[in-house]
Amino acid sequence: MADREQIHDLRRQAHQAGIEGNSKMTENQLRQALRKVGRGAEPQMAKREARG
Repeated sequence: MADREQIHDLRRQAHQAGIEGNSKMTENQLRQALRKVGRGAEPQMAKREARG
């Protein structure tokens, strides 16, 4: 159950960071994209790069 809450929290953070359409991203992809946005990357570019 904690995993579901954690992924939900990551999705919420991603949405707040401007990473739209993140429902199919894995936990690792979300973390990677959030790190990139935190370093100044554009949200959608970070999403594309994280998804491979």
